[in-house]
Amino acid sequence: MLQPTIKKNDKDAKIFILVVSIVVFLAVAGLSKFNLKNIVLPFNPHIFALIVAIINSLVAVSLLAGLVTVKNKKYELHKKIMLGAIWLSVLFLVFYICHHLFAGDTKYGDLNHDGVLSISETAMAGTARIFYYILLLLHIPLAAIILPFILYSAYHALTGEYEKHKKLTHITWPIWFFVAVSGVLVYWMISPYYG
Repeated sequence: MLQPTIKKNDKDAKIFILVVSIVVFLAVAGLSKFNLKNIVLPFNPHIFALIVAIINSLVAVSLLAGLVTVKNKKYELHKKIMLGAIWLSVLFLVFYICHHLFAGDTKYGDLNHDGVLSISETAMAGTARIFYYILLLLHIPLAAIILPFILYSAYHALTGEYEKHKKLTHITWPIWFFVAVSGVLVYWMISPYYG
C-alpha cells in the first residue's frame, strides 16, 4: 500500500467536500435560468458538447484502467489514473457549463430546431425518444449525487484509510462509471438534433 499523501483532517475535508458539492450542484442546477445564447461565438457552441462526450469517454476508460491497476496491486499507477479521472471531471464540468450557457437546451426529436416538438417530429423520433428520456432520468440524478462520493473516496485514499476507501468505492465506482458512459450515450443520441 502507498503512504498517505495528505494529513487526515475529517472536519476540514467534510467542509471542503460539502462546499464544493453544493457549489457545483447549484451551478449546474442554475444553468436553466441563465444563458448566453445571444453572444455569437466564432464556432458552433455544440463543440462543447462533443468535448464533454470525449471527456466522459476518457473518464470511463480511466475508471476501467483504475480498476484493472488496483486489482493488479499497481497502487501508484492506480492513484495517478484516478486523480487523472478527477481532473478530467473538472474539465468536464467547465465544458458542460459552457455548452449549456452558449447553446442552451435541445429537445430530443426537434429536427427543425424551433424548440417545439411537433406531432410529426415526435413520431419520427419514435421509441428512441422514450429510451433517451429513461436514460436521461437515470443519468441526471446519479450525476448530481456522485460528486461527494468521488471526493470522499479520494480523501480516504489520500489519507491512507484504504479500508474506508475500498468500502466507499464499491458504491462510487459503478455509479461514476454509469454516469460517464451514459453521458456519452446521451450525447450520441441528442447530437443529431443540435442546430
